[in-house]
Amino acid sequence: MRFLVVGTGSIGTRHARNLLALGHEVSGWDALPEQLDLALRTVPGLIAAAGLDLGLAARPEAVLVCTPPATHVTVARQAVEAGCHVFVEKPVAHLSDEVPALLDTAKRAGRLFAVGFNLRFLPSLRRVKVLLDAGRIGRVHSASARFGFFLPAWRAGRDYEDNYAVSAAQGGGVLLDAVHELDYLGWLFGEAVELCCAAGHVSALAGDTEDLAEVTVRFASGVLAQVHLDYLRRAYRRDLEVIGADGVLTWDYASRAVTVLGPEPDRVEAHDASDDAPNESMYVAEMRHFIACLEGREEPLVDGWEALRSLRMVEAAKRSDAERRWVSL
Repeated sequence: MRFLVVGTGSIGTRHARNLLALGHEVSGWDALPEQLDLALRTVPGLIAAAGLDLGLAARPEAVLVCTPPATHVTVARQAVEAGCHVFVEKPVAHLSDEVPALLDTAKRAGRLFAVGFNLRFLPSLRRVKVLLDAGRIGRVHSASARFGFFLPAWRAGRDYEDNYAVSAAQGGGVLLDAVHELDYLGWLFGEAVELCCAAGHVSALAGDTEDLAEVTVRFASGVLAQVHLDYLRRAYRRDLEVIGADGVLTWDYASRAVTVLGPEPDRVEAHDASDDAPNESMYVAEMRHFIACLEGREEPLVDGWEALRSLRMVEAAKRSDAERRWVSL
């Protein structure tokens, strides 16, 4: 198949490299010529598109939208109107207003619309879902999801002040950047009904976006979840703890460890997820899945409407912080 990657920053080049390794033809375009030049030097086989319009005119089967969130809707709409299927990196947009119309347009045109949430393809987190769905810790009462990492250390060799993360106008901020947590909690526990949030720019980091957020989410299932997100932690952390009637389940991203404690106090189970996707990174698995969707063999694990749910949770969190109250979803 032929793919066009729009936005050749870190995630765009990663997807381009993986699609090439899977045997497909990939062209790339970026509004920043220097960023495209870097991608061409570091991704063997990547072809430069002369421009976005010309890249779309070549009629690739699918377009990967890997630009800053504020441009996702515009680029995705152009791709759909050009007759292409679309894969949009998370979040689906920085504002939800225009997303439903875009999704309706894609549906009418018969175009596939998938959104990239790579943690859904991580074997250890998939094992968490299997255990919860099997009732391993009984009825779930609460969950605590945490993510934190010092923003200037995210991408080696690149000034963090050039990252869209520090610009509200481009769709930055830790709530949108780390929307993975809100997404996978919805995947694990179902529909959220209300939330409250306290957030702000509390550090000396550059930019006008929130670098710290504390969110409490109540789900229709009765689960109450606490979500901590920050750009501040000097040592990377991403993990989850789930408390159920019959035990406690924990997941750690860095070690890929999944454990179950109880119901007896001294009973500890370590669950190995290495066989779930042998010798395959979650990003490669994500592209394999997207290709299978294009071939009609699978349905998107996260389509536009599913991604819109987590985006609306972010918007509700920002409204809750601004108005100092619980917000219904």
